[in-house]
Amino acid sequence: MSHKLALILVTFALVLPADAQLDKILGGLGDRGNQSDSKTASGLKEALRIGTDHAVDFTGRTDGFLKNEAIRILMPEKLRGPEKALRLAGMGPKLDEFELSMNRAAEQATPAARGIFKDSLMQMTFDDARKILTGGDTSATQYFKGKTSEKLATTFRPTVESTMAGTGVVAQYKQLVGGIPSLPFGRSSGFDITDYVVSKTLDGLFYMLGQEEKKIRANPAAQITPLLKEVFGKH
Repeated sequence: MSHKLALILVTFALVLPADAQLDKILGGLGDRGNQSDSKTASGLKEALRIGTDHAVDFTGRTDGFLKNEAIRILMPEKLRGPEKALRLAGMGPKLDEFELSMNRAAEQATPAARGIFKDSLMQMTFDDARKILTGGDTSATQYFKGKTSEKLATTFRPTVESTMAGTGVVAQYKQLVGGIPSLPFGRSSGFDITDYVVSKTLDGLFYMLGQEEKKIRANPAAQITPLLKEVFGKH
């Protein structure tokens, strides 16, 4: 088994759909007086910590966004329509640089999610754990999305802004959008390119986390850490 697959399988080892396993886990979580509660919760948090770390590692590296067709950040809608005309006008290299810069900004921003996910795990309650264990295919992903999206967006924005400024993406965008007034989008205003990239960065991060969760739910084979083996070996 490859290292990458092992990491993916670890990600959500505690949210497998096997009824017998879920019954055992819920039995431990349901009784607040059970001495194994803290260890069971720790096992869940460990699985989720590994999973979020992997998602951050995967997206927060060079080409993590750019070479992944599922999450690659594409041109804003207002540039997609006239893109062919712009390329015919000799602006193809600038369009390519613009798209590259947006994806590089996302890749630079996502490592900051690691600490935010960790804080969210520390705040997880027994009710949160129950919902994750009995929820749908992406219940853990939805937990993180609901708990962290706002803070992630605030944290990502300065990095995205500075990265794009350093690579010239903002200037390129203004030139592309405002430099050709004969085109309808050339007179458009009110569009924040930084907000666009931050939003797409969040979409990409949670998409990858959700995909990994669904793979684990569909595959009962899992490599688990010593803590998880200890927790579930007792049931």
